[in-house]
Amino acid sequence: MATDAHVRQIVGEVLDPVLGKSLNQLKMVHSISVDQDPLRVTIQLPTPAYPARDALRAAVEKAVSERATEASRVEVEFTSEVKGKNSGGNVGLKVKNVIAVGSGKGGVGKSTVAASLAYGLQHFGAKVGLLDADVYGPSIPHLVGASGQPSIKQVQTPDGRTFERIEPIVAHGLKVMSMGFMVGADQAVVWRGPMLHKALTQFMQQTEWGELDYLIVDMPPGTGDVALTLSQMVSLAGAVVVCTPQQVALLDAGKAITMFNTVKIPVLGMVENMSGEVFGRGGAKAKAEAMQVPFLGEIPSDPIIRIRGDDGQIGKLFSEENTVRQSLLDISSNVAMAIAKGILENPAMPTLEIL
Repeated sequence: MATDAHVRQIVGEVLDPVLGKSLNQLKMVHSISVDQDPLRVTIQLPTPAYPARDALRAAVEKAVSERATEASRVEVEFTSEVKGKNSGGNVGLKVKNVIAVGSGKGGVGKSTVAASLAYGLQHFGAKVGLLDADVYGPSIPHLVGASGQPSIKQVQTPDGRTFERIEPIVAHGLKVMSMGFMVGADQAVVWRGPMLHKALTQFMQQTEWGELDYLIVDMPPGTGDVALTLSQMVSLAGAVVVCTPQQVALLDAGKAITMFNTVKIPVLGMVENMSGEVFGRGGAKAKAEAMQVPFLGEIPSDPIIRIRGDDGQIGKLFSEENTVRQSLLDISSNVAMAIAKGILENPAMPTLEIL
């Protein structure tokens, strides 16, 4: 009869089809149970957005059936635990991965991509928050259909100290914070850098985010000081750079990548938005290859994105059948896997207890 140890060895030597390393190296073998029929293998994925479950299941079943001939049947199950830097806060806040979504210039759909990424990761089963750091042009509340003013609650520490925490607005299950909740729709925010830094610090450190797998930060366009503030405040999992395919946008996207590299924020990759007849196709992929960063995928120029954004229903892009749903899911999965790959390949990566 096959033993747990024997089957564990066999399964552990299987190569993951996405990450290219053995399941032992990736520490993805969760449990083995040979005392039942079928024999049961449980694999722990590094994110619920893992894209190749069928291929991994087939590889495990093949390895066990060929090498553990005593096993008549094999059943492969999956669980997941998001890998991250586990940035913490002074009241026990736990955010595993903070992801910046930026662009070299405005008008490329950065906020739409940020909101879509948040809902895409949530669709896979992750716990997600969305921070609108575009203080001068906050558009996230409109895109997600959120309104109202965040409430303030008093929190008491074990030693008797009391301080205030901001309760984020919840939009279709997604925790959201934005300057757009604090000012009128037509009110301009006229601030210098120090005020911007203070607001971002409050949104990041004083918001009651709870335990999150991913916190998506919608950055202001361009190469301002928000990236520097974030890099000093938290240990970011990385940045996603959004651009459209035409050359004028690609030039600025290259500057954004250089900015993130300068402030030591790893670039997870580029997303090509509005891909199609108007702006062309393939420019972002070529730029990503030229700058040696991953290409995360393209989002077609489709009216449904504009319609759902105007209606404040970006989340519906994942709950209904449409022509952009799979593209958005693929990009969300690619981002999650880029983070998981970086952490699994560098498990000794330091964590920061700042957020």
